[in-house]
Amino acid sequence: MRLRINQLSVRLNYGESDVLKAVCRRLICDKEQLTNLEILRRSLDARKKDKLPSYILSVEVDHRGKPPKLTPNQVEKAPAPAPSPVYPEVAPSPNPPVIIGAGPAGLMAALTLAEAGLKPLLIERGAETPEREKQVSDYWKDGTLNPESNVLYGEGGAGLFSDGKLTARSKDRARIRRFFETLVACGATSDILIDAMPHIGTDDLTQIIPAIRKRIWELGGACAFNSKLEKLHIENGALRGVTASGKEIRTDAVFLATGHSARDVYELLAEAGVPLEAKPFAVGVRLEIPQTAINVAQYGKWAGELPALGSASFRLTRKEENNARRCYSFCMCPGGEVISCASSEGLITSNGMSLSARAEPFGNAAMLVPVDVSDFPMAGNPALAGIEFQKRMERAAFETGGGNYGLPAARLIDFLERKKGDLPDARSCQQSAPALLQDILPEFVFQTLESALPKMLGALNRTPLEHALLYASETRSSSPVRVLRDADGQSTGVKGLYPCGEGAGYAGGIVSSALDGMKLAEQYALS
Repeated sequence: MRLRINQLSVRLNYGESDVLKAVCRRLICDKEQLTNLEILRRSLDARKKDKLPSYILSVEVDHRGKPPKLTPNQVEKAPAPAPSPVYPEVAPSPNPPVIIGAGPAGLMAALTLAEAGLKPLLIERGAETPEREKQVSDYWKDGTLNPESNVLYGEGGAGLFSDGKLTARSKDRARIRRFFETLVACGATSDILIDAMPHIGTDDLTQIIPAIRKRIWELGGACAFNSKLEKLHIENGALRGVTASGKEIRTDAVFLATGHSARDVYELLAEAGVPLEAKPFAVGVRLEIPQTAINVAQYGKWAGELPALGSASFRLTRKEENNARRCYSFCMCPGGEVISCASSEGLITSNGMSLSARAEPFGNAAMLVPVDVSDFPMAGNPALAGIEFQKRMERAAFETGGGNYGLPAARLIDFLERKKGDLPDARSCQQSAPALLQDILPEFVFQTLESALPKMLGALNRTPLEHALLYASETRSSSPVRVLRDADGQSTGVKGLYPCGEGAGYAGGIVSSALDGMKLAEQYALS
């Protein structure tokens, strides 16, 4: 009998024998009765600061002999593995499916279509990873912005220069597993298959993403970089092709995976009559505090004593109260750095990035305040009004930061006193300048942050406010636009157009975007 056992506690430096012993204790059996042990998931338990941290595991194992007592959520029969899709054989098409955008959704849609034998064409406006890395390095060094290939555009999408967090709230475990196995096959550590909070790191992602592209090539797909979408060819409500960088490409299926920073694509869609709507999103600031303070808050006396613990993360929330809205942390980067991002002249946003080791002296997270569609005027095209709201903040941040793509920043204590002070020499983003952040943020945003941030740091083991530094502004945590689609994944107004990922308004991170691209590609391949 194949069993699944949850909530097994083992020491930090556990081995297979430790796991077997824990399983034997739970099942009251001998280890000779167990075979084919597999760890499915592990999470760090450091809740009790006076108790040595441990790992909590979920495992599966084959058990022979008298069946053990089954207990819901503790000891259960293992479910049958979900079958992988079996695609029908297809004849080569002169007009293969086209994918626009090489972020997580686009790459995984392209790979899925290639695995189905459909030989897709992947089009990306930015550069391949090695060239893009140099462009981004130049931007961070001297403010040289390439509007077509930058921190937000290019192979790997905006997620290439981030923490590579693989947070997965989806219940679609089969696709998550296939996505993670793809990453491992392309060079990611196998730890991501079991960790409760898996991450990769930008340094590893820059090797993994080209390997995914190589798999697409090997399966008969093609990739065109530095190739920008310019037009959709629509006839009688159906897609018949696209024009990219002056070249017309005939196809009856386009997977639109352009991410939420490609604002000109939304304008192109609106002009073509593709149904869009404004949607809620969130904005705020990027909070930075010393990683040692985070470790002490999360690990207590064990911080610094147990290297296996690594850099701690946090998740903070604050409910709506008085004149303050809800506030929450997002995209937390342990042992990382705050980075400046731009895709258009004169507009700037912040983000966080970590390398695989997460060994830098500071940790950071976006601290976000929800924005509803009622918060911004619906002048012009109502569906694009949220973009204008973001742009106002980004333009103010650019000007306040010095006009050279440096991030405006302030100590939290100065922010709370509504004054412009100096910046600490020790900070992760040297491409920053002192500023009065209230000049950048909408009133309801800075009022919420003024109310919430001291209380949220208080919840983080009373982290001193003097330790915190704020960078502005965090505007692109999610898309302010949704490209409407039907249950089959096609646009409600254009047959053959498959909007997917974050830019379409149906995902909010690397994993959810990848799953969305995979799902739509599978539906198309099986149709």
